[in-house]
Amino acid sequence: MNAGRAERGRARPAAGGADQPWRIHFFQRHPDDDPRRATPARDFLEACPTGVEADVVAVLKAVAQAPPPRFAGGGQWQAMHGTMKGFYEVRVTGPGRRRYRLFCFLDRDSPGLGGPSVVLIAGMHKAAGSGFAKADYARVEALGREYLSRCPRSVAR
Repeated sequence: MNAGRAERGRARPAAGGADQPWRIHFFQRHPDDDPRRATPARDFLEACPTGVEADVVAVLKAVAQAPPPRFAGGGQWQAMHGTMKGFYEVRVTGPGRRRYRLFCFLDRDSPGLGGPSVVLIAGMHKAAGSGFAKADYARVEALGREYLSRCPRSVAR
């Protein structure tokens, strides 16, 4: 497409508008809920094989740069459904075809984030051809509810 023609067809977004990259934050548990103030998504990533961690970070950076409402995903960024509606997941396959999933929220304007953000909540992995148990998803949902219950949001600094 001709860039000049595209510019004439629509107004340029203002600074901080829809075309600006989103921030990436790690949810950090609140001391009232976890005195250790764990960051489940960071713990998950640090436990991943190096290549898996790099792939997840690359997907997250691409999502944040797109920004998220426009990111196509290519199967590596998916909106969740059912009880997990509202979550998004980064999907990466690692060694031995093991499946790695990082669960995130898109948070557009909550206090404490500094702007639209992809918030990393928690991660899990499973063998190829297997699924997560309802209890596994319930743990992630509980962390998501904890994140949403705080204002300003509880994120790692």
